[in-house]
Amino acid sequence: FIATSDANAFTDNVLKFDLIINTVSASDLDMGAYFSLLKLDGALVSVGAPEKPLSIHPFPLLLMRRTFAGSAIGGIKETQEMLDFCAKKEIFPEIELIAPAQVNEAYERVLKSDVRYRFVLDIAKL
Repeated sequence: FIATSDANAFTDNVLKFDLIINTVSASDLDMGAYFSLLKLDGALVSVGAPEKPLSIHPFPLLLMRRTFAGSAIGGIKETQEMLDFCAKKEIFPEIELIAPAQVNEAYERVLKSDVRYRFVLDIAKL
């Protein structure tokens, strides 16, 4: 995981990743910067759905044999397979678990861009 809002995120991670899963739906991303993070034969898979077309130059893909693909998130079967795979490989999400009483505070933090991970509501504390 890298925080792409960090000024050095791209320069510090050139040619570092085999796979990038892009969940952002923005159409103003500098795709060339993201492709620069991929190793030879790396792949960038977009599961976000931007409203406007993306601008993609072919040379970063062609010269490094990189792949740009898209995918729908998947149905129940695919989701279960992914969860089973993550459990087997001990891959866990980076989240911040919050009680329902903290929803307003969490919202204020989102407005201030003071969020590192996704918030997950702890329903057990309802």
